[in-house]
Amino acid sequence: MTDRQPRAIALRHVAFEDLGLLAPALTRAGWRYDILDAATADLAQPEITTADLLIVLGGPIGVGDVDDYPFLTREIALLERRLAGDRPTLGVCLGSQLMAAALGARVYAGPVKEIGWAPLQLTDEGRASCLAPLGDPDATVLHWHGDTFDLPAGATRLASTPAYANQAFAFGRNALALQFHIEADPARLAEWYVGHTVELGAAKISIPALRSATAQVASRIPAQAERIFARWLSQIA
Repeated sequence: MTDRQPRAIALRHVAFEDLGLLAPALTRAGWRYDILDAATADLAQPEITTADLLIVLGGPIGVGDVDDYPFLTREIALLERRLAGDRPTLGVCLGSQLMAAALGARVYAGPVKEIGWAPLQLTDEGRASCLAPLGDPDATVLHWHGDTFDLPAGATRLASTPAYANQAFAFGRNALALQFHIEADPARLAEWYVGHTVELGAAKISIPALRSATAQVASRIPAQAERIFARWLSQIA
């Protein structure tokens, strides 16, 4: 028996796409956490490979950008080691795509930019998972991506949307990949609108409309995130 507090390490790619609503969920569940910048951290250091939980967050680059951002290759290698060892691992958006690549799946540009609040369709396995609250009638998540991936061999599909068949998957007992953003804090999305202004403009997304949609769901998103993350953290603890 040990009193050691479990430790999570989060790898972020841009400062404003951080742990968001996952941070208080970790604290309430008794975890301590550190945030490292994926582009500059030594991803080979053992404390990352062996952390009790690794969280790989989102960002505006893609798996195919390894020539421009060589650290992505090291990030994929890190995930390969984590997943081979069945170590608790969570990937969000870019993080989910990197997990898919680490598992040998193809990652590629999707048919449309999917940006904004929208529901998901859960599979039977998804409804039996920590994502079950996303099956509620008023459930919604923030989508913010243009890439997708094939379902990795051995993975279990948990959720889809009409444009993207693979929105979430589980792998082994301890790995969860989410193409969408449960962790995004509606109170802080103004930072996203500024940080992603070029992408939003290119996709012809109305920022006032996105801001209005966020205001309509803001009151219920934190509780939704807590229900999902608390359940998942209890499963891997």
